[in-house]
Amino acid sequence: MSPLLSGNAKSDQIGFKLLFYPFLSHQVYDGYNLDITVGRKWNTLAKRDAINRIRKLRKIGAKELPPPYPNGWYSILESSDLKVGEVKSIFALGEHLVAYRTRERNVYVLDAYCPHMGANLGIGGRVVDDQIECPFHQWRFRGSDGKCVNIPYAKGVCQGSKLRTWLVREVNDNIFLWYHANPAEAPWPLPIIKEIENEEFVFHGRNEFFVNCHIQEIPENGADLAHFKAVHEKSILAGGINSVTSRWKGAGSHHWQAEWKPCESPYKHFARVTLKHSIEVTSKLHIFEMDVTGEQIGPAYVQLHMKSATFGRIKVLQTITPVEPLIQKVVHRFYSQRILAPITKLVFLGESVMFERDMIMWNHKAFRKHPQLVKEDSAIKLFRSWYLQFYSENSKTFSEASESLDW
Repeated sequence: MSPLLSGNAKSDQIGFKLLFYPFLSHQVYDGYNLDITVGRKWNTLAKRDAINRIRKLRKIGAKELPPPYPNGWYSILESSDLKVGEVKSIFALGEHLVAYRTRERNVYVLDAYCPHMGANLGIGGRVVDDQIECPFHQWRFRGSDGKCVNIPYAKGVCQGSKLRTWLVREVNDNIFLWYHANPAEAPWPLPIIKEIENEEFVFHGRNEFFVNCHIQEIPENGADLAHFKAVHEKSILAGGINSVTSRWKGAGSHHWQAEWKPCESPYKHFARVTLKHSIEVTSKLHIFEMDVTGEQIGPAYVQLHMKSATFGRIKVLQTITPVEPLIQKVVHRFYSQRILAPITKLVFLGESVMFERDMIMWNHKAFRKHPQLVKEDSAIKLFRSWYLQFYSENSKTFSEASESLDW
């Protein structure tokens, strides 16, 4: 920005950015609240070693862990990450995959390794019509069924030569992949948010976190009603890392009224948490009142619908993708009408702070298969009963999934 710009011009630029520039935050914070210093200098290597020790200790209790990859839909890419003619290498759910988009904007996902000589089609592969070409010997595979359709130096193709194909759906600016331990199991439909699909709501930003825990612990948070007061009451000005000791912790407190319920058939894969939120400035003055409905859709996708009589409506999409059995990639995407951009970005910052507080818990806790619950924890018990439907007899155990990473 030029130093010669007037104050009004600078204000106009700030206003323009608030309205039209999305917030993009990748790894805001790793969630490890570790004070490791050498003299006055923070020691990155010491912190990394401490985090690795925590991870190893947690794996000692692996026998209590449910299968790490529940059955359901998973976002493997955001739509903007895959342009026409582009190829992406993906590692998720313990699988090496390749995704690509054709000229007709169709998205295909296949196993990554060529059956010929084992090249990874996601590294240097090329899109030809609806086919993907191996970078090693230029064998081509059809995206719709994975069959080899061309070998440029041979008179024909090997019968039965094909790549495994994966069912994908592109909705709400995400590319979802259907993952199930029983391949014949039919997927449930993914609900479309019409305001996003018809572009009534625009994209205002995203954050991205990597969490070291079992995937079930993240959605279980919505049913853990007691944690809202314990973890999320203090002002967002206190931050996410050291909110308990921050001098800003009393600068307004967050109040939450929450309820969690599973949905009935035919929407048994859905659950709903309803929240009433307000910020208490004084005992008689509450501001920023908002009603929030969170729709948990399967094991790894949440649609948050926020509504305020004062500020209007905001949509937030949360997707969880297991990178490894105990590493979860969590992304939140924020949408609203253009005019609500400043408010939406304030919500973005607040949500990021609150999520950091949860990360500190997740990254250090142990999963309890049989937790000691009190009557007031009944929603947690209800959640666990509901979540069991996403595991099946053939689901990979934690040990099986971990062994596949040891090559």
